[in-house]
This record gives sequence, C-alpha cells and structure tokens, in this order.
Amino acid sequence: MQGKKVTNKTFVLTAVIGSLLIVAILTVNTIRISRRTAVATDEAVSAVSLFYLEAMADRRAKTITNLISNSFDEMEKAVSYIDYNKIRSQEELRYSIGTVESLLGLDQFALVDEDNVVYTHYTTYTGGSRHPFLSDEQLNDRIISTVSLYGSSKKLCLAEPTSGLVIMGKRFKACFVQFDIRDIVDLLAFDDQGRTHFALYTKNGGNLSGTELGPVILRHNFFDALKGIVPDAVLEENLRNFEEEKDGDLSFSHNNAQETLYYVPIQGTGWEMAVLIRESVIHDQFLDISENNLETSRNMIILTLVSVLLFAAVLLFQLVSISKARLEEEKETSRSFHNMANTDAMTGVRNKLAYSETEASVNRMIKAGEIQEVAVVVCDINGLKAVNDTQGHAKGDQLIKDACKLICRQFNHGTVFRVGGDEFVVLLQGEGFETLHGDIAEMNRIAEANIGENGVVVSVGYSVLGQEDRQLRDVFERADKMMYERKKELKEMGAASR
Repeated sequence: MQGKKVTNKTFVLTAVIGSLLIVAILTVNTIRISRRTAVATDEAVSAVSLFYLEAMADRRAKTITNLISNSFDEMEKAVSYIDYNKIRSQEELRYSIGTVESLLGLDQFALVDEDNVVYTHYTTYTGGSRHPFLSDEQLNDRIISTVSLYGSSKKLCLAEPTSGLVIMGKRFKACFVQFDIRDIVDLLAFDDQGRTHFALYTKNGGNLSGTELGPVILRHNFFDALKGIVPDAVLEENLRNFEEEKDGDLSFSHNNAQETLYYVPIQGTGWEMAVLIRESVIHDQFLDISENNLETSRNMIILTLVSVLLFAAVLLFQLVSISKARLEEEKETSRSFHNMANTDAMTGVRNKLAYSETEASVNRMIKAGEIQEVAVVVCDINGLKAVNDTQGHAKGDQLIKDACKLICRQFNHGTVFRVGGDEFVVLLQGEGFETLHGDIAEMNRIAEANIGENGVVVSVGYSVLGQEDRQLRDVFERADKMMYERKKELKEMGAASR
C-alpha cells in the first residue's frame, strides 16, 4: 500500500512540476519573442516602407504608360476609321472626329494637314505656334510632350505621323490627342485617408500634378524643398537620377518624423512619379500588432497558470479552442478576393491586369488549401476578325460590347474579365458555382440560335478546381481546351471561326 501511495504521489508531483515547467517555458519564450519583436520592428519599418512605396510607384507609373500605349493604339484605329469613310467635306470630317472620340474614348483628338491647320470635332485653327511638334516639316515618329496652355493648364500631348492620309484632296501629316494632367492625377489618387502622398515631376523637379508630396515638399520644386534637409551630395545624386530618368529612393527626418519616398521614371514622358509615406504610420501599425500579440500572450500565460492549478483538461480544451478560432479567422480572411479597380475601358468589366492579380490571390489560397469550389469559364467571340475586316473596327468593337453584355447577363453571379481582344474569363464561386452547368447549357443554346439569326455567337468552355490542381492555370487550360472544341462544333454548324 505504501509503495502504491508513493507511486501516486510521484505521478501527481511529476504532473504538477511538468505543468509548471510548461508555464515557465511559455512565459520566458513569450518575453523573449516580445523583446525580439520590439527590436525587429524598427528594422522592418524602413524595408516595408520602401517595398510598399516601390509597388505603389511602379503600379501608377504603369497606369500612365498603359494610358499612353492604349491612346496611340486608339489613334491608329481612329485614323483608319476616318480614312475608310472617304470624307468629302469639313462637316463630315468634324463629325467623324467626334465619332471616334466617343467610340474610342480619345480625349481632344485632332488631325493636322500639311499646312499645319488643325481639325478638331468643333473647329479648325492654325496650330504651328500652339503645338511645337508641328514645326518639323516631316514628322517621322511618335512624340510624347508636356505642354502648357495659356500659361497654366498643363497637358500631356501624344502625336504621331499619318503617312499617306489624304482627305478632301489634302495630305494630312499628323494626328494628336491631349490629356489634362489633372485628369491623369485622378486616375492615380490614393484612398488611404491621406497617409500616402504622390506627385508627378519634371526632370528639374518642377511639380506637374499640383499634388502635395507630404508636409515638407508640398507642391514646391522637389529639390528646392529639400535643400538644407538632406545633404547636398544626396540631393545632387537624386537630381542626376531625375535628369537621366532613373528610379531611386530618399529618406529624411523632419520634426522627429521619418519620411521615406520612392520615385520611378515614366518612360517616354520625361516625368518622374514620386510616392511618399511617413514611416510613423507603418511603425504605429507594427507597434499595435506587437502590443496586441504581447497582451494576448500574457493572457494566455495567466489562463494557462490558472487552468493548471484547477484542472489540466480545462487548460488543454481552452488552448485548442483558441487555436481553432484563430485558424478559422485566418482562413475566412484569406478566402476574400481583393476587389481590383482596374477595368477594361471598352466594356467596363475587369481587365487582364485585374485577372492576373486575382489569379495570384486564388493560387495562394489553393496552395494553402483554403478554397474548394471555384470554376473557370473561358469565352471566345466567334467571327470578330471577319467583322473587323468586312465592316470595320467600329462594328467589331460593338460586337465585343454586345458579347460582353451577353456573358455578364448569363453569368451574373460571377466575376467577368476581358483578357484579350475577343476573349473573356469568368470566375465562379458560391451561387455562380452552383448554377454553372445550367448557365453553360443556356449559353450554348443562345449561341446555336444566334448562328442562323446573324447574332452574337460565343464559344464557351469550363472546368472546376480539382484535388490534383496546383494553381488556377490548371483549371483555365482545361476550360480553354473545351472552348476550342466548342468553337469547332459551332463552326460545323455554320458559325464564323475567326
């Protein structure tokens, strides 16, 4: 009996000592991690600030670059449209210019004849003195320039030659569009309660956008505002970067606050896009996270100590419950798609860039096992090339819009992306996933009915996420293959294939 009592006593003592050791280890480890976190916070702030700013600057610079590239493409379409119409009078020319402005979304589109007379939607005028690029006898390449009208309003001017264009017996040498820089600024604006600032600058540091780059630089010349705040050598280095159209970063202190900015050139414009954030914003967020983690850890230690003293099983139950609750919260947060504001200018649905970002988000969730039901529908418009070749690009653009309306109406519970000229992708979850097969069947029925009625014909293919899939691309490829098979079927029924 005595031996049994000793054994029981030893067992209980071992359990108590073991529990106390666990509590002690948790306490020491929590304190050590908290101290490390506090030290690492300051080191991480600068790195995170620069990473954030670089991403913001690059993305907004690409927005302007894409605007320029797309505008040149639309200008070529506009010239082709006007040349195709065989215009015989100035009234017809003005009407055609207004038409392409409306259809292609071109801002202040104009044509210039060999006598430097500028033709717009509303009027004609001699443009030699108002537009410097017209001083060249022969315009050989695209021109991107910044102009000031009447001494105040700054505009981005895009011009390109129109070789071989003859209207009303006159040779036209160029076309151009102009964008008010204030409109461009509206495209770039942040929505973060004024914590992040941006501005556009010329090579000499002049503020083009009229926006404030933080509480120090404000709307002043970039380099004049920083004189006396940063060393002259640093200022000269950044001035060279501006002149040579390079990117760079700069940090400085003002009123005990650390400011960090990053700038990147916008190709072809001679501009620099600069973004600034006060490191105190990120530092405070890091500090809040650190303090919250520390407070949570302290509560867990107290709870663990009390639970060990009362009943070991209660301790385990509480720990498991807390872990599960946190895990579910993290999974729920990860399931949410980022709402991207990027839209396709022609159709109003999301564009290829938005799809790429959404795809990356879905891939992370697939890898983490946080998503089970998602379907990909690939849609391709039949006969777009034939319409463009025989009826003109305006009719082709209308076909794209009509097809987009059909896709959005049929898959009204999904997210629609235009990823190519005649290709759309739909991502389906929730209710859209549940009604997938019915929606596909109805879409196929409409396509077959429209063949004989000369209506919109869209080939569709679909696939759903399987256990063997490692990324959304796997699902997309199966859907794309099915779409091409469907395209062959519709061709055999009489639909145009291109």
